[in-house]
Amino acid sequence: MKMVVRTVTKARQVKLAVAVLLTVGLTTGCGVGGARDQTGETTRNQGQVTSNSAEQGIANQTGNQAGSLANRTWGITPSHGGGTLLGIAPPNHVVLVIEENHSYQEIAGNKDASYINSLMKQGANLTDYHGVEHPSQPNYLDLFSGSNQGVTNDSCPHTFSTPNLASELNAAKFSFTGYAEDLPNRGYMGCSNGIALISGTYARKHSPWVNFTNVARDANQPFSAFPKDYNRLPTVSIVIPNLRHDMHSGSIKSGDNWLRANLASYVTWAMQHNSLLIVTFDEDDKSESNRIPTVLVGPMIKPGNYQQDINHFSLLRTLEDLYHLPYLGQSAQASPIGNVWAS
Repeated sequence: MKMVVRTVTKARQVKLAVAVLLTVGLTTGCGVGGARDQTGETTRNQGQVTSNSAEQGIANQTGNQAGSLANRTWGITPSHGGGTLLGIAPPNHVVLVIEENHSYQEIAGNKDASYINSLMKQGANLTDYHGVEHPSQPNYLDLFSGSNQGVTNDSCPHTFSTPNLASELNAAKFSFTGYAEDLPNRGYMGCSNGIALISGTYARKHSPWVNFTNVARDANQPFSAFPKDYNRLPTVSIVIPNLRHDMHSGSIKSGDNWLRANLASYVTWAMQHNSLLIVTFDEDDKSESNRIPTVLVGPMIKPGNYQQDINHFSLLRTLEDLYHLPYLGQSAQASPIGNVWAS
């Protein structure tokens, strides 16, 4: 009789242990959504990616996704669950506009930047956001790929084959297009539309996707191709105004007016269509320790001023978390933009 009692008790303990494990798995996003152990291994049953061994760098990609995840020591694949890792539904569209060479104090409260200041009041105004380095080009590469790819100046051209925001969006069955004002034609690979940037208004150094062989040339488009029907936008767009309209060579007022004329209607549309506008700058003018204006506007954003010490790697990390993408380079150690998301 005593042996029977012990056996029954032991069986109940096993059942209880199994129930606890299942509960922990559900609350941590494991099971169907994904599982991650202490070595960073990740299984994504529905995300089409299975990472079998973090130590050996072995990864298999299934379904219709192209390419291979082998040897991705540059990042960690986030686990999948309901919604994004930030606790909101993924935006239908994100439009990221990158301006040039102004510090936060030069834009905030400046009457010549009246539209950007209106966005700061309408959305999340990030008051402690920084560029990563100087000069311009490394910052664009940092934001696009989690690394400056060894580039520390504004030289052109460069060619890379490393993973980046566009390649990872495409691998996850999302879409990306870069829209650069005054790009001579779709897929253009030149460094400028002028003579050695003297008379040019387009600069390849501001369009990082052009440098990557794993990004289709068709993803490099002039801003004139930016859809009038915003439903036709790709999942993520990066918009680069020309050198006069990004405040690089033109005035703050000129750049602000361009932004209002070309993106205000998108902002209005985005508020009704679960979409997001992000406006940032590449770097400051070395006047404020690289603190630069950055603002997010959309229906998923809680308006206000947010003092979180973050940079371009944090913005890349945020986009990766929104769409469950692998973390690229330095974004794996960066904190995503927090507290701005409406529940």
